[in-house]
Amino acid sequence: MEAKNVAKAMALAVAIAIPAEGIRLSWYADPPGILTVCYGHTGGVDKAKRYTLDECKALLNKDMLHALDTVERCQPGLPTGVLAAFGDAVYNMGPRIACDVSKSTAARMLKSGDIKGACNQLSRWNKAHILGVAVPLAGLTKRRAAEKTLCLEGVA
Repeated sequence: MEAKNVAKAMALAVAIAIPAEGIRLSWYADPPGILTVCYGHTGGVDKAKRYTLDECKALLNKDMLHALDTVERCQPGLPTGVLAAFGDAVYNMGPRIACDVSKSTAARMLKSGDIKGACNQLSRWNKAHILGVAVPLAGLTKRRAAEKTLCLEGVA
């Protein structure tokens, strides 16, 4: 990935993630019950620890860079806004949306070059599994709308 493109995509994706996630310095369980801390960090959360703002920012940057890299590896060369939008989606829910062409219409559309179609698929990913049932969540609906808007900017 070109460093300038990554830096811009990172800034755009983080601008969506921060208000969507909010910040919690102590652990909590998100709606599907996943152990979470800071700006939505889910890996290796220490229940006994109170995280600092600097630690939370570092976790967000590390996790978002990983998400952007994941998108770039499976869908190379996307425009910056598209990379940022799908990067945030991957940060939020994992790589399936952007990378799994067998289970994601958005991933298939990205792979075929239908970027506008892929961007329009983002709003379909607004559900979380709660007690085994896919339930639309207002926060996810709002977040996917922000990603879709960013994704479609400058796309013909």
